[in-house]
Amino acid sequence: MKLTTVKLIRFVLVALAMAGALSVAVAPRPAWAQARALPDFTDLVDQVGPSVVNIRTLEKVVTKSQTGNPGEEEMLEFFKRFGLPTPNTPRQAPRQNRPQQEEEQPRGVGSGFILSADGLIMTNAHVVDGADEVLVTLTDKREFKAKIIGADKRTDVALVKIEASGLPAVKVGDVNRLRVGEWVMAIGSPFGLENTVTAGIVSAKQRDTGDYLPFIQTDVAINPGNSGGPLINMRGEVVGINSQIYSRSGGFMGISFSIPMDEAVRVADQLRSSGRVSRGRIGVQIDQVSKEIAESIGLGKAVGAMVRGVETGGPAEKAGVEAGDIITKFDGKTIDKSSDLPRIVGGTKPGSRSTITVFRRGSSRDLSVTVAEIEAEKPAAKVVAKEDKAKGSAAGQAYGLAVSDLTEAQKKELGVKGGVRVEAAVESAARAGLREGDVILQIANSEILGLKDFESTVGKHDKSKALNVLFRRGEWTQYALIRPSK
Repeated sequence: MKLTTVKLIRFVLVALAMAGALSVAVAPRPAWAQARALPDFTDLVDQVGPSVVNIRTLEKVVTKSQTGNPGEEEMLEFFKRFGLPTPNTPRQAPRQNRPQQEEEQPRGVGSGFILSADGLIMTNAHVVDGADEVLVTLTDKREFKAKIIGADKRTDVALVKIEASGLPAVKVGDVNRLRVGEWVMAIGSPFGLENTVTAGIVSAKQRDTGDYLPFIQTDVAINPGNSGGPLINMRGEVVGINSQIYSRSGGFMGISFSIPMDEAVRVADQLRSSGRVSRGRIGVQIDQVSKEIAESIGLGKAVGAMVRGVETGGPAEKAGVEAGDIITKFDGKTIDKSSDLPRIVGGTKPGSRSTITVFRRGSSRDLSVTVAEIEAEKPAAKVVAKEDKAKGSAAGQAYGLAVSDLTEAQKKELGVKGGVRVEAAVESAARAGLREGDVILQIANSEILGLKDFESTVGKHDKSKALNVLFRRGEWTQYALIRPSK
């Protein structure tokens, strides 16, 4: 049978391959080429290692001197521990008359890194917190007593100073250039083991675990003693301070968090100049904006920070911010989630005039606020609503609500212009979280000044759709979605 042209070509190729005249195998990569494809940290260790220090802390502990026979107190402790009757010990001196003495005991071990050649060192605030003495050991085994320049518990950043010169300082990297998936390295003293190197990748950025810090999340092995050590990129630059781990066992479980270096430097600059950190505040209590709330009030996307409460006489109240407002921008910076607001406001210099963009009843508006300095939180005053006879509402029955007008005394006590008091919440309203004593301020983006507004607004609402309600409970305000009963 005569072969077609295609079959003939295929036959010839197979024959050549079988004869060894045509090789299709790919030569394996040599071992050295495979090794070069993996990250090599050796040069980074040589470069940054001398800048990492070990930090030991001591605390003064008052101890009681022993009285009576040697081992007598240990024996008494033995009897107490096992619930045995304590033998008579007439030779024991009365407890209040025993002489006391003070001695220094080890408190903890951490890490740090040299910021400047003249001995300025950065570490975590929790490493030096409560220490009576801080000892810094360099890689060349020299040991120095350090002075605490300042510590900020909110960000967990601290600065200490040793009297030395010509020290190898680290290079500070640009956190904005750090990418998820990038290789990073940590050097520290886990469990007191000095100059230990671990490596991994950046797992996430802007990870929210605190009010003032968007952490860098990595899978670099971090254990007790690593705290305060540097997180280093492949250019040998410090991009973070190793600070926390997520663990159920107390040991490393593949998730660790580092303080971004740009945030740490801002804190360090204030600690260096004044020994403390000054932060801005505007006096609001905030919460997240859910997707359902955003859609129901016409905001669209779940962005911004929902104002639950406004401090009486605070900067936000003076600026005209109201409970129920959604803060979407501060000084032109977009608030994507509620945790963005305290960080941005906290980083604003007290006394500055700033612009707040709020979304209120279907539209946005700009308000001018003078930022105050943050202070210790004060307990919220309790607001007790006085009893008032319920007038009820036919419109509210469809949503499980019975409400009444507020008295002038109640309005003054609550600091509101109007609203209606919930006298009973059942079925749909109860499932939405409303309860007796709550004060409804808005419904479906409409301000409720009294029972008449309530009945009108609820009466016009489509009963097949959820009803968004802004209500006040105690000092704080929040939204609820009352879904119609099926």
